[in-house]
Amino acid sequence: MEATADRRIATLARHLETSSFSYSRNIITASPTSSNSSSVFANLARAPEDPILGVTVAFNKDPSPSKLNLGVGAYRTEEGKPLVLNVVRQAEKLLVNDISRNKEYIPIVGLADFNKLSAKLILGANSPAIQENRVATVQCLSGTGSLRVGAEFLARHYHQRTVYITQPTWGNHPKVFALAGLSVKTYRYYDPTTRGLNFLGLLEDLGSAPSGAIVLLHACAHNPTGVDPTPAQWEQIRQLIRSKGLLPFFDSAYQGFASGSLDRDAEPVRMFVADGGECLVAQSYAKNLGLYGERVGALSIVCKAADVASRVESQLKLVIRPMYSSPPIHGASIVATILKDRNMYHQWTIELKEMADRIISMRQQLFNALKSRGTPGDWSHIIKQIGMFTFTGLNSKQVAFMTKEYHIYMTSDGRISMAGLSSRTVPHLADAIHAAVTRGV
Repeated sequence: MEATADRRIATLARHLETSSFSYSRNIITASPTSSNSSSVFANLARAPEDPILGVTVAFNKDPSPSKLNLGVGAYRTEEGKPLVLNVVRQAEKLLVNDISRNKEYIPIVGLADFNKLSAKLILGANSPAIQENRVATVQCLSGTGSLRVGAEFLARHYHQRTVYITQPTWGNHPKVFALAGLSVKTYRYYDPTTRGLNFLGLLEDLGSAPSGAIVLLHACAHNPTGVDPTPAQWEQIRQLIRSKGLLPFFDSAYQGFASGSLDRDAEPVRMFVADGGECLVAQSYAKNLGLYGERVGALSIVCKAADVASRVESQLKLVIRPMYSSPPIHGASIVATILKDRNMYHQWTIELKEMADRIISMRQQLFNALKSRGTPGDWSHIIKQIGMFTFTGLNSKQVAFMTKEYHIYMTSDGRISMAGLSSRTVPHLADAIHAAVTRGV
């Protein structure tokens, strides 16, 4: 027995002598991941700032008292402050005071009430697709998460792996779809000459798209241009998409926030659902309920039949489970509380219209200010465009000039957030635009 023990000890000693761990004076030499060596990430390049979020970073570093941030896509009050809607505070009080509530995980697909009410909000309470149980809805992480879940689902289960997005579009769109494994192509949308819709280019590009291709559509208040098709143009787009067998994927980030009417802003989506065809819809409550940081969104997939919708939902669970397991509970509970209470819903529509009307007012004030200064050019696109953003038509050099000389921050493509303006700051912006244009920057 002692001989066996001695052999084991000798074997262990030889192993320690030849192992990668060398012992000297009871000190272990540093491994590649220990604190005493250089980082395994030492050769990592610094990533550039996000072009939109980077604007805010630069703004925060500017000590000027006259600085103005028009880059961030978030609503601001006339005083330039973030807004929490009264109806949201009311809903939160109800939730906090409900002692029956707990913090348990919710299902993979999210809160049942939230999903049901979200589908009704975008598709319409009397939508045949809802009545026939042809809609699979899952709660997601705001609009971005809804798009990503939808993109992942399509990459796994849809026969066509090409998605067409508008040129230009929100900067995150191409990344969301590309990283999900889809091939991203663009179709013409904005006409810089008219600062309006390039409708013929849009029809030509979608008309030449391969059958079955996915088409990303902005439901309303196109980001970044603020240019939307007319109802008649939407109908032509619908007919083309259906005749080509293309799959529409709506991004609805601003329902009610564009015109002030939840129903009016949902009309393009409902037009596509009414014809019995299939589509995907990503919803966000960041803007229209001011729930930015709560990350509340939904993905609805409208199918041809109830049994298909049921199978789609089962596969969406398999996408979500390894991604984030289940969504957060608080923000979705706020939305569900408001949507299922008639009085709170009515209060929300009033507050929503007030926000939309203030943005419309900012458009008119800026247009008037430029006109009164005699600023060269036609600035009528400012009042023709809709929603949170305006594509000013300013070039990157003019934008840089306005940042340097007037401390006004926006994305380099000249997109400004109208929600970041106030009656007090409109003259400052108008002066900057006038200077940039007249000085031939």
